[in-house]
Amino acid sequence: MIIHFLGTGTSQGIPVIGIKHPVCLSTNLKDKRLRSSILIDWNNTKILIDCGPDFRQQMLRIDNDALDAILFTHEHADHTAGLDDIRPYCFMESKAMPVYAQKRVVESLIRRFDYIFETTNRYPGAPSIEIHEIEAYKDFSVNNKVIKPLLVNHGSLPILGYRFENFAYLTDVKTLDEATYKQLENLDVLVINALRIQEHPTHNNLTEALEHISKIKPKKAYLTHIGFQLGFHDEIENILPENVFLAYDQLILDI
Repeated sequence: MIIHFLGTGTSQGIPVIGIKHPVCLSTNLKDKRLRSSILIDWNNTKILIDCGPDFRQQMLRIDNDALDAILFTHEHADHTAGLDDIRPYCFMESKAMPVYAQKRVVESLIRRFDYIFETTNRYPGAPSIEIHEIEAYKDFSVNNKVIKPLLVNHGSLPILGYRFENFAYLTDVKTLDEATYKQLENLDVLVINALRIQEHPTHNNLTEALEHISKIKPKKAYLTHIGFQLGFHDEIENILPENVFLAYDQLILDI
């Protein structure tokens, strides 16, 4: 299983437009972050988690020419706004793209991208989508590969994280239910968000992310969905526990 970190930034990315904070001015490429998303290459099945506004750029810079499915964590724009740019994959394969999401998220996509879901006088250049509604704790499969959707609390909004064998991806976490902790036992690698040092009402800060990691006890953990307020990549990485790392754009893990 190969994990491509397509983006590791928060909703505005880093640098943020118009902000002159030292992290935004950094020349270290690890401090430059597109909106958070990963691509999982699982025995030649390619699964995308979230399709944000940087999707096209992300696909071009890793030269990705195939996509088998898209899994959404939730409906916020930094996780969904790139949906129209899946068109080349639909055209190349001459079929609809399988999309997996909660019912609420599906309804949001239909409102936001109504032309994609139009059934009469449909624009022929629109991408085709095959919707699969999913629920937390009810396993589903993509190309016979079992995926476990998990309940994650993004403030008061219930969203999804995902487990793939011994790898799990959780973003926009604030709190986790005990049932989700149970589903995260015996992980080789956990990815979880850490927005900044200060507390935030709907996202983990660094302390909260490390507390989740301490309770889950993965062999390794990587932090993502990072804002410039967290600090410089190299400085923060130096203060983390020995099994915890900052993810960065174009990082590749071989699990």
